Amino acid sequence: MDQERFELGLSKRKATLGAAYVEKNLAAADDFTRPFQEAMTEWCWGFGWGDETIDAKTRSMMNLAMIGALGKMHEWEIHCRGALNNGVSKAEIRSTIHVVAIYCGVPQALECFRVARKVLEEAGEL
Repeated sequence: MDQERFELGLSKRKATLGAAYVEKNLAAADDFTRPFQEAMTEWCWGFGWGDETIDAKTRSMMNLAMIGALGKMHEWEIHCRGALNNGVSKAEIRSTIHVVAIYCGVPQALECFRVARKVLEEAGEL
């Protein structure tokens, strides 16, 4: 493991998803899941999110579109919260869901809207 990239990833992951959420996931890791948590933190967050070519706000909107396209709604909910942390507005979340509707279909967009409503209500945005 590249410790420097891991630490960068840990910082990016906490900034987006919240320190409490990340620390809870890392604390819950055991011998079976810890290698994945470490690799994901280093690779996804250190290598991917650590590349400053794309700012965190844009990257969050890209993630919402891609994760929405995959229909991975548990992850979509987590990243919807993270998008708010990265400065994505309610209007930008809505526009991102419109992209999901156009390219992935209305049923998938409806799922994204359902989860977005929950996240936005929890955040006091609705």
